[in-house]
Amino acid sequence: MIEVEGLCKSFGTLEVVKNVNLTVRKGEIYSIIGPSGSGKSTLLRTLIHLEKASSGSIRIEGKEILNENGTPVHESKIRQRCRKLGMVFQNFNLFPHMTALENVIEGPLTVLKVSKAEALKKGEALLAKVGLADQKDQYPCTLSGGQKQRVAIARAMAMEPDIMLFDEPTSALDPELIGEVLSVIKKLASEHMTMIVVTHEMGFAREVSDQIVFMDEGCILEKASPDKLFNNPDHPRIKTFLEKMI
Repeated sequence: MIEVEGLCKSFGTLEVVKNVNLTVRKGEIYSIIGPSGSGKSTLLRTLIHLEKASSGSIRIEGKEILNENGTPVHESKIRQRCRKLGMVFQNFNLFPHMTALENVIEGPLTVLKVSKAEALKKGEALLAKVGLADQKDQYPCTLSGGQKQRVAIARAMAMEPDIMLFDEPTSALDPELIGEVLSVIKKLASEHMTMIVVTHEMGFAREVSDQIVFMDEGCILEKASPDKLFNNPDHPRIKTFLEKMI
């Protein structure tokens, strides 16, 4: 579903992602963990082309969005291929002047060009799926952080992605609201949605992931099963990190 080879991303002279190689197959759930500032979020943003990679190759379902020589393919093709990816951000990024339902249906209406009747039907079903059927007419300012994030998940799902990217989806939430968002992601996991999740929730990562990726200073130090990485990591930096987090 996603193939990354030799991916690098720099901002000026600062190299944030360094020679990353990653392959995610259909139905797999990858959690990316590591200290703040290690390049995790930048990696996700580069995969979905919100940031342009400096070099390396990216393929989404076998189709390139970044050629092996580091040059992007045509912008229209990138947009089309990146539609296969849905992304949920740390800070929700909802439109404040739109209701929950309007936020969810905006993409299908404007990008997928579906009818309003179809978009409304799908949007209401997705809000029900994330437990917010009764909040469809509420504006973001009236919703809790957990509710906003669940609307954001429904909005991403409305675009019918094959792969979901989550960028620390609980980091902006109060502790008592984290569980309601993680339960929605767990439900998607049970439905075998392909996912990459950047998270600081170690228990969640351990429970749902097929593979854990540990990043530090822009590099992948280790990729392993949850049991291997949490119980017997190869790299001493990971051991130090986990001792502080668990």
